[in-house]
Amino acid sequence: MEKTNTIAAKKIDKSRIISLEKGKIPPQAVELEEAVLGAMMIDKKGIDDVIDILHSDAFYDAKHQEIYAAIYELFQNSQPIDILTVSNLLKKNGKLEMVGGDFFLIRLTQKVASSAHIEFHARIILQKYIQRKLISISSEIIESSYDESTDVFDLLDEAEGKLFEVTQGNLKKSSEDAGSLVKQALKKIQEIGNQEGMSGLATGFTKLDALTSGWQPSDLIIIAARPGMGKTAFVISMAKNMAIDFNHAVAVFSLEMSSVQLITRMISSETGLTSEKLRKGNLEPHEWEQLNVKVKRLSDAPIFIDDTPSLSIFDLRAKARRLVSQHNVRIIVIDYLQLMTAGGNGKGGGNREQEISTISRNLKALAKELSLPVIALSQLSRAVETRGGSKRPLLSDLRESGAIEQDADIVSFIFRPEYYGMTEWDDDEHTPCEGQGEFIVAKHRNGGLDNIRLKFTGHLAKFSDLEEGFSSEFQSSMNADFPDDFSVNQRIEPKDAFGSNDDDVPF
Repeated sequence: MEKTNTIAAKKIDKSRIISLEKGKIPPQAVELEEAVLGAMMIDKKGIDDVIDILHSDAFYDAKHQEIYAAIYELFQNSQPIDILTVSNLLKKNGKLEMVGGDFFLIRLTQKVASSAHIEFHARIILQKYIQRKLISISSEIIESSYDESTDVFDLLDEAEGKLFEVTQGNLKKSSEDAGSLVKQALKKIQEIGNQEGMSGLATGFTKLDALTSGWQPSDLIIIAARPGMGKTAFVISMAKNMAIDFNHAVAVFSLEMSSVQLITRMISSETGLTSEKLRKGNLEPHEWEQLNVKVKRLSDAPIFIDDTPSLSIFDLRAKARRLVSQHNVRIIVIDYLQLMTAGGNGKGGGNREQEISTISRNLKALAKELSLPVIALSQLSRAVETRGGSKRPLLSDLRESGAIEQDADIVSFIFRPEYYGMTEWDDDEHTPCEGQGEFIVAKHRNGGLDNIRLKFTGHLAKFSDLEEGFSSEFQSSMNADFPDDFSVNQRIEPKDAFGSNDDDVPF
């Protein structure tokens, strides 16, 4: 017993040792620790106020750590908490003498008269703990940096992981009362009324915006499809609409394509020049003029592209925070989810299904933290290809993890029957499907479901509203120049020549 107490008494935060070696006392608030523990043993309200804020390691004094651990254990077991029950549990665990006996517990309760301001005191204790953790992590990084045998990238990943743990474990949002939430909701409803029902960010696709009222803050939106269906083409068209037509800053994390390839597709979509011509630079004089004139709007658009390969969820969070603070980014697009890694070392951890679950969960957390929509593209399993019928994707086709469906607020699919050699939609009217695609909203946590048909222009890798009722003569005359103030979604592209340039079909 005595040996156990001696070991426990020597349990000291590593940051404390490092700081004392350098002649500095680590950040601490011992008197506040005593006040908080005393208040918790005399007032049940004090326990409710701080039990979800503090953990035993947050206390600087080892004796205080053991006392708080006993209080927490009693709370977990739904047992009464006072000086007698805490003393009894400490005695049962062989820790009572180590903390100073009953006399020390009595002295703690005599230091306070009530639990007033206990939450404020607890948050100061937590801040001191975070400072000590940062000192400890920084000291370890400095020490490892002097070691020539250490791989610098492994060290960087390890440092990022430890800082991420501090952030995840200690930054907690307190709950809000119904009164304040009702005020916020009423204010939001009033703002929506002033915006004619558009509560989120408009995408430029009329029917989709009508269904969703725009992409909503804090929502995780999954857009899934088989390769070649046009996932990237859709988000490129959407990002261009949002940035150019509505001046919303858009961040695109492209893990598959380089940033130059991605912006080249946007140039093709904006100028009406095919990707093949832009790739070869084989332009006529009037096309060069068309390129220089129409690319101006795109060059001024608030679009930010990051093409870091094998991006980890930690790196994404750090980059996203920076983009939001520096450029007021309103929406984040990830192309695509399965190319991300869960760990800070870029190698992932656990099996692939667990890793995808971790990524999905953290993307939802990021959307809530930054209060903006996060759109993640996702692959579908090959089950779609082997299934008969229309081959429309189902929620069960989401690849590698059911957690994607669970975490997402909206799950949608892109489906082009033309990809499978079909010439008509599977509806009663047998409508031709040439040059068309379907945006299928299969899950919508806060709204309805629908299959929205869009126009797909393959050689421009572009989706747009499906305009109806126009004559074929008008549709075939769209090579003419448009004025700069003409909306992207009002432009009608030439009749799609899908299949003539297989290299230009988006993936």
